[in-house]
Amino acid sequence: MSKAMGSRYSVEDSVKTKEYFDFVKDLLDSDVVNEMKKYRHHYSTTCFQHSLNVSYYNYLVCRKLGLDARSAARAGLLHDLFLYDWRTTERKKGEKPHGMRHPQIALENAKAHFDVAKREEDMIVKHMWPLTVKLPKYAESYVIVAIDKYSAAMEISVHLGRLMKSKAQKIRQRKAS
Repeated sequence: MSKAMGSRYSVEDSVKTKEYFDFVKDLLDSDVVNEMKKYRHHYSTTCFQHSLNVSYYNYLVCRKLGLDARSAARAGLLHDLFLYDWRTTERKKGEKPHGMRHPQIALENAKAHFDVAKREEDMIVKHMWPLTVKLPKYAESYVIVAIDKYSAAMEISVHLGRLMKSKAQKIRQRKAS
């Protein structure tokens, strides 16, 4: 069962998420997308969970704004399809940092495994704007920029909350003994 952080609904079996699930089912069923579960992204969040978060919230916002919700859902799930641990993978001499180069890697991987529409391409390759320098071409691309940052902040906050709770519990235990 897959669920975006903060959502009450499982994307596979909720009536509320049926349209979203229909848009991304083929991606969720693919081995390459599921491979993202192997890589940690933002602290305790996997690359897959982060991408699912971005995908689902990107879909919701774009649908609400009357934009291309299907492309938003698909690009969100593929935007970080880089398939390596960026913390431990050594950067080659002259190579840009991960944050600046992974959108292009994700796009190449996405295109190698799926049909990717032009709008989705722009969303994937420019989701790190302004680091990627070139301005996004579509409204959906600006939405994914914001949703990606929102999701990362939410994931980091959850991690920090767990750390704080654990520290508080240790302090209480010390005081009790």
